Amino acid sequence: MLLAIDIGNTNIVFGVFEGETLIQSWRLATLRERTADELGILVIDLFKVRGFDKSVIDGVIVASVVPSLTGTMSEMIARYFDRQATVVDPAEDMGMPVRYDRPSEVGADRLVNGIAAYERLGRARGVPVIVVDFGTATTFDCISAQGEYLGGVICPGVDISADALFQRAARLPRVDVRKPERVIGQTTIESMQSGLFYGYVAMVEGIEARIRGELEADGSGVAVCVATGGMAAVIAEQTSVIEVVVPELTLHGLRIVWERSNVKTSS
Repeated sequence: MLLAIDIGNTNIVFGVFEGETLIQSWRLATLRERTADELGILVIDLFKVRGFDKSVIDGVIVASVVPSLTGTMSEMIARYFDRQATVVDPAEDMGMPVRYDRPSEVGADRLVNGIAAYERLGRARGVPVIVVDFGTATTFDCISAQGEYLGGVICPGVDISADALFQRAARLPRVDVRKPERVIGQTTIESMQSGLFYGYVAMVEGIEARIRGELEADGSGVAVCVATGGMAAVIAEQTSVIEVVVPELTLHGLRIVWERSNVKTSS
C-alpha cells in the first residue's frame, strides 16, 4: 500500500492506494508553520478514524510546491512511518521527457498531473493532452502525443482574483465564487460573481482554444482536455472544451511515478 502526499499552496492532500485503487483521501489546510510532530499526529489520527494501521504502508511519495514544508513532511514520514519518502524532483527522469527550457522550474504537481492524464487518456488514443488544474493558481499543462511535457500557462486562481477585487476596490465586498443564476447581475454581489465565474469559463475556453490551435498546427492531432482541482466539475458543466474531470489526478500521478521508480530501482 502506498501513501501519496500532494503539498499545495492551499491544501495538503493525502491519499492511500491499494494497488491502483485510491481507497481513501484526506485534505488538510497548508500551514507552513506546522511541525513534523503536528503533521504526524494529524495523519496518524486520520488513519485511526478509518481503521488503518500505519504499518500497512509500504511506501510514501511526496510532491511539493511549498519548499518550507518538504523537509518537514519527509521528517514526519521518517519519524511516524519509519519510511524514507520519495520526493518528486522534476529535474529527474520520471518517464516523461520535459521540453521546458529549465526543467527544474516545472512545478512537481504540474508534471505529475501531466503523467497521470497522459497515461489515462493520451497514450491509448495517441493524442496530445491539455491538463487544467483549478488550484491556488489555474494552470494549463500540455503533453504531446508522444508523452512529452511541452510547457503550459499559469494564471491567477479564481480565489486570488476575488481577493484582489476586494482588496483593491474600496466599495466592493468579499464574495464567495459560485455560479450565479444569470450572467447579468442585478446586485453588486451578483455582478462580481458573474464576472469571476463566467470570466473563468471564458478564460478556460480562450486559452484552451489557443493551446489546441498550436498543438494542431504542429501536426500533433486533436488534443483531449482533462480538468482537476476545486472548481473543475463546476466549470466543466459550463463548457464543452473540458472532456474529462479527474478530482484526484495528482494522487494518481504520484502512484504512477512511485511505480516507475520502483521498477527502475529493482532493475
